[in-house]
Amino acid sequence: MGFNCGIVGLPNVGKSTLFNALTQTASAQAANYPFCTIEPNVGRVAVPDRRLDELCRIGKSQKIVPTSLEFVDIAGLVRGASKGEGLGNQFLANIREVDAIVHVLRCFEDGDVTHVEGSVDPIRDAETVETELMLADLDSLEKRAQGLVKRARGGDKEAIAQMALIDPIKAALEAGRPARTAVPKGEEAAAARLQLMTTKPVLYVANVEEASAATGNAQAERVFAKARAEGAQAVVVSAAIEAEISQMPEGDRAEFLSSLGLEDSGLDRIIRAGYALLGLITYFTVGPKEARAWTILKGMKAPQAAGVIHGDFERGFIAAETIAFDDYVKLGGEQGAKEAGKMRVEGKEYVVKDGDVMLFRFNV
Repeated sequence: MGFNCGIVGLPNVGKSTLFNALTQTASAQAANYPFCTIEPNVGRVAVPDRRLDELCRIGKSQKIVPTSLEFVDIAGLVRGASKGEGLGNQFLANIREVDAIVHVLRCFEDGDVTHVEGSVDPIRDAETVETELMLADLDSLEKRAQGLVKRARGGDKEAIAQMALIDPIKAALEAGRPARTAVPKGEEAAAARLQLMTTKPVLYVANVEEASAATGNAQAERVFAKARAEGAQAVVVSAAIEAEISQMPEGDRAEFLSSLGLEDSGLDRIIRAGYALLGLITYFTVGPKEARAWTILKGMKAPQAAGVIHGDFERGFIAAETIAFDDYVKLGGEQGAKEAGKMRVEGKEYVVKDGDVMLFRFNV
């Protein structure tokens, strides 16, 4: 099961620099001019999880296989993108394909890096991008509604149901509110099929100067206030620091971060916030060959979680031998957990919990 986050923002806010750092590649050209990213760049990053080290040690696994998130670097939007300004149409289409939006906002002053609006104001920038996304969503819904209205008037039940979903969302967009604020309760899956950009969850990344990486700054606090008001997530990151870290040997990174007053990297913070945003959890499988992490949606039942490994596991699901992570570590692994009665045999209705160590029984 793959999850991807589209990195968006105005030109020259640090998107491609951050993408390069996050994925530790130079595949996205970072340059001081708009539209330097002509094609969306995609990078998969390992999700850091210290629990894997413990599981590998106890299970005597030969290797660790972490789970991953995918980041898509989408070129800078500008005012008028919904009408095709800049490279708008192409990139709006790319945003529709991602699960969540990572919105990078410039919260630093630098006379050497031009700002497309002429000044630094992250809230204005956020509103500029969101307005373009809302306008594009409204245009999409208006086109969709044209074909439905006539059918609904003729008594077509499917068209009537579609209009009942679309009408409140369309009204919200016309009032300047994102689609996510008007999705009827219980209709989230149906709304997702509309492929509207403003139904997607948002993570704001306040990109600050190096000196503010640990504490943030006044502009970053404005971003956090906006996120709190919307029920969104926000993190402070210095893309410049992340770029430095990405070039360092693994062993030097912790000391460098500590010298800046940081406990972890921006990548770690973004991933944690992304997991919370998308409602993701991790379960584990442990064997002599590998200790492996698997990403699933919170609330997923055992057969669906098994299906993330292979479709046959879900189709032929019988049961799941399950040990809580803490019990696995405390009792020295599978055998100790069995002897202590902490290994449970769970059936089809079991809702998988974060940290579960699982072995699936199946028959196809």
